[in-house]
Amino acid sequence: MSAAELTPELLLRAYSVGIFPMAEDAKDPDVFWVDPVQRGILPIEAFHVPKRLRRTVRQGRFEIRIDTAFEAVMRGCAEPNPDRPTTWINERIVELYTALFRAGHAHSVEAWREGSLAGGLYGVRLGAAFFGESMFSRVPDASKVALVHLVARLKLGGFKLCDTQFVTRHLAQFGAIEIPRAAYRRRLAAALRAQARFPKEPIDDVLAVIES
Repeated sequence: MSAAELTPELLLRAYSVGIFPMAEDAKDPDVFWVDPVQRGILPIEAFHVPKRLRRTVRQGRFEIRIDTAFEAVMRGCAEPNPDRPTTWINERIVELYTALFRAGHAHSVEAWREGSLAGGLYGVRLGAAFFGESMFSRVPDASKVALVHLVARLKLGGFKLCDTQFVTRHLAQFGAIEIPRAAYRRRLAAALRAQARFPKEPIDDVLAVIES
């Protein structure tokens, strides 16, 4: 469909029934709806932090900020890199999700280093469900540390579902799994009936929160 037809309200309705939009590439003005047969999720209670990443988190190499540079995170996710020469994030998608952010339905977790945005991630939330959209790193481990901080906040805030859309090798190391579409929709419906909050305050020990 034409991206011009999309509205923030339609986007939220789509998430509530388990579908999400993508563009063929950043220059394509149109979008298509995606409803995977096998859906990726990241079980919040079984999130795994690899040993080397645990050390990085403890060393405090990055300053974590929440919701201070949402659009910049989106544009970082849209940047080409050697492993990903193009992305599905076009200009209309940036506009739509930024509108969701302004309405309180989307969040960014940002890893800053020496005053610069080193990496981060963003996603949409409805009820007690968080839909992870994309992540990026300009500095090694920046997005991984942001993910650890995201999961700690989801756990503290009472979220029931963390949707990753697909499972990549990158996400599998953290415990991401695939479940059938029907099972996903049942989990989604249960999460939408619940309420959660997205904590923005600093967390002194994210690893302790995850392991609690």
